[in-house]
Amino acid sequence: MHNSDPLDKLDNPAWWALTGTQQSFAAGDTSAKRYQRGILPFTAVEEATTENLLALSELLEPGETFFLIGELPHLPAGFQLLKELPCAQMILQRPVPAIQRNVTVAKLTEFNKTEMFNLINKVQPGYYEPETSQLGNYFGIRQNDQLVAIAGERMRLERLTEISAICTDPAYTGRGYAQQLIVQLCHTNLEQGNTPFLHVLQTNERAIRLYEYLGFVTRRVISFWQMQFTV
Repeated sequence: MHNSDPLDKLDNPAWWALTGTQQSFAAGDTSAKRYQRGILPFTAVEEATTENLLALSELLEPGETFFLIGELPHLPAGFQLLKELPCAQMILQRPVPAIQRNVTVAKLTEFNKTEMFNLINKVQPGYYEPETSQLGNYFGIRQNDQLVAIAGERMRLERLTEISAICTDPAYTGRGYAQQLIVQLCHTNLEQGNTPFLHVLQTNERAIRLYEYLGFVTRRVISFWQMQFTV
């Protein structure tokens, strides 16, 4: 694979995260990898081949549900495709606009792990596990001593940081909380020389408009394939 452009790695983001910056969270070999259980339900193969999926099967438990991102190989026996989630993969390569803050944005810690998990799975179930917060920085907004909005960092590659878990409790939407959290994360990463990127369902037009307002542009459409290992 020719990687003259660092952004090319975003065609197979989990692979390049697990073989680079986040290799301490990886299990697997030179052809197939996964995030350790409890960290993230994402798997990756070096190339989209049936042979590599068979190598991946060594890392899976019967009945386990997981995601593969990018190109989908021909599925061998034991792999059942549950659904395809086509996402806009968006990147930010310019400063985020300054916005008026009307609440306190606080960095979240291990102490907040349970409430982070509960809020994210209330709003976006299935992508965030109890230890996902180990992957990066998470920031939150509280109201009445309750965590009501959150955003953080998920897959991280060399000089590339995925912004993820952008969630607001339905009772607190429309107040600009997500925007303030995204700006915080993007500003920090841009200062460090990292390009922020994110994945959003193509059908989520409201979120895409917000990201475009903040300066994100769509790099490509990429699918998250939810599968189950049945053997």
